[in-house]
Amino acid sequence: MTAIADNRQYILAKIAKAALAAGREPEDIALLAVAKTFPPAAMLPLLAAGQRAFGENRVQEAKAKWPALRAQFPDIELHLIGPLQSNKAAEAVALFEVIESVDRDKIARILAEECRRQGRRLQFYVEVNIGSEPQKAGIMPPQTVEFVTHCRAVYGLDIIGLMCVPPRGENAGPYFALLERLAQQAGVKKLSQGMSQDYETAIAFGATQVRLGSALFGTRPPAGAKL
Repeated sequence: MTAIADNRQYILAKIAKAALAAGREPEDIALLAVAKTFPPAAMLPLLAAGQRAFGENRVQEAKAKWPALRAQFPDIELHLIGPLQSNKAAEAVALFEVIESVDRDKIARILAEECRRQGRRLQFYVEVNIGSEPQKAGIMPPQTVEFVTHCRAVYGLDIIGLMCVPPRGENAGPYFALLERLAQQAGVKKLSQGMSQDYETAIAFGATQVRLGSALFGTRPPAGAKL
């Protein structure tokens, strides 16, 4: 388990190096530890080292994992980074501080209703299908700016940024550059882009948050493994 904390220190050093190479300040790039499929015990060395921002892909997994950890570390900040079904919106609003997968009008409306009903003020990212891939969730790039404006003006959502996952196996740089341009046009400051294999490239193209799982925790347990 100590290796996980060591991995974090190594990654933070690489983030700082990439930031400085891009003429940026290292503290302007946040590390989101992607915890999906890893057990609660794997979070403890990161929490002890000061990591507080964690990402989960599924609401149900997060519900099973985080309440006990939050009892020990109340300042944990949970991000939902996976697709959100409308029937899980109420649970998501209750559990997460940040939802990064707003990608359609229906879910924006339901999230706004749930925030009002629960008296919660969350932050949101619009997920962009940056490669226009038919099998992926996300708003298409040409509709992104209009959708951000719509979510803010009609539903009052606090849209703070854009999130994307570039097509697998392709050079990620052009896709990160496109997301950076869309963020500028939409008037949002946060860019959640870059994962274990490409986060240094993402930093060169304006990432303010990188989402890392395997680089921190190692090989993921099989799907369905008991937490």
